Amino acid sequence: MPFIRAGDGYLAVFNMFTCNTAEEQERIVDEMKAIVDSADYPGWVSSTVHGAVDSPGTANYVQWRSLADLEARYAGARYQQNVVPLFQQIATSVRLLKTEAVFVQHHEDQGYLEIGPHRDDHTVIIVMECAPENQQALVDALGQRDEWLMTVPGYRAHAICRGVDGTFIILYAQWESKEHYDAFHHLPESQRPEEVQRIRAFTDTIVTERRANTYRPVHSRSAVPAAPVG
Repeated sequence: MPFIRAGDGYLAVFNMFTCNTAEEQERIVDEMKAIVDSADYPGWVSSTVHGAVDSPGTANYVQWRSLADLEARYAGARYQQNVVPLFQQIATSVRLLKTEAVFVQHHEDQGYLEIGPHRDDHTVIIVMECAPENQQALVDALGQRDEWLMTVPGYRAHAICRGVDGTFIILYAQWESKEHYDAFHHLPESQRPEEVQRIRAFTDTIVTERRANTYRPVHSRSAVPAAPVG
């Protein structure tokens, strides 16, 4: 199964789809599964398909060895003539967000951040847009160890991925359940540590748009067995 590791050298692409109904979401998931199961593209490392929980949609976390490999795949005739029109027909929006993992936090007993349907994580993906000159400050603010978060019931792990175009970051978080995450998400500011409040207040000043949804991993495949360390 795939692993997210800071500085792993992979290009991590979030293929984010929205749609109107659960039926459309199921169709997108089925089409994505078929693509993942037949993937044999040069430079492709892994794909993990997520089905949305809170609002209809999907997210496919795809690891590539390089941007050139990704661009070769997207430029292919089959992708342009078959895949793109199909998803444009089903989805209300399609975003292909190119990133690199720059920070990962997890519990010591977990050992690493692994993703896949076998884990049954309640997964939260938050896209935070910012001006290019503020991206590093956003990474610095959110990409630091949070000891308090480690004590929050239900928290498992999270990663910060930097958008390679400089205009956004993505927070990918794993929780034990929707109930645990919702309790954390709706926790009053006054009940959070002062340092956490300070960081949240600062990020609010530089984040220009925030989009979030929750997911369950439903399908995953790797080109070769992935090692958890290294």
